Amino acid sequence: MEQRNESLLDRPAVAAPQQPARRSAAVVQIREIGSRYREHIVRHLLALDVRDRYLRFGHAASDEQVRRYVESIDFKRDNVFGVFNRELELIAVAHLAHPPKTAPEQRAEFGVSVSGPARGRGYGAQLFERAAMRAVNAGMQTLYIHALSENTVMLHIARKAGARVERDGSESQAYLSLPAASFRSWFSEVLTERVARVDHWIKREAARARDALEIVQEIGDGVREAARMRQQGS
Repeated sequence: MEQRNESLLDRPAVAAPQQPARRSAAVVQIREIGSRYREHIVRHLLALDVRDRYLRFGHAASDEQVRRYVESIDFKRDNVFGVFNRELELIAVAHLAHPPKTAPEQRAEFGVSVSGPARGRGYGAQLFERAAMRAVNAGMQTLYIHALSENTVMLHIARKAGARVERDGSESQAYLSLPAASFRSWFSEVLTERVARVDHWIKREAARARDALEIVQEIGDGVREAARMRQQGS
């Protein structure tokens, strides 16, 4: 299993697991996000329908419960990763929760959510690999997932990565043993994050350019309309 895990973690990006999908899998840039993105995370989670919230949290979380969860995230201890679309909206979010340093076992817990329109592109699997990369470099021994047994997509991702899945009625736990950190794992994470930040900057500048173009077009429309009205008045 160790050899399989090393192959998983050492690659900067891999194809998504085979599963019924509306769209083909595509490699995306995943960047780590901090506390200033809390409201972005809230908007992403609140946009999930009842079924998706049920799978993400293990119950049909209310809006208030979602907000409390996001507010409770400790960005100094945990890691949160996001996928942004061209409009800089969060369409997929993963939370890697770290245990206290005094915990007898260094086991990090993984949770993920993907917006409905972004399903079937392998984002969940790629976020899992990104979180595993961080967990390895943080010295974690195990990556842990607690999911409903009916969350077959998440459990399939875990099994494909080499995790041991244990089912207990309506709930399942997946345990992925992690290799020790290495220069290669550190370099892979640094490179992955740098590329993701450049990608985010390009999307941000493109969005600003689109906004500026829309303003110019609106001004042009206004000037043309004013000229037409003057001609009609004369």
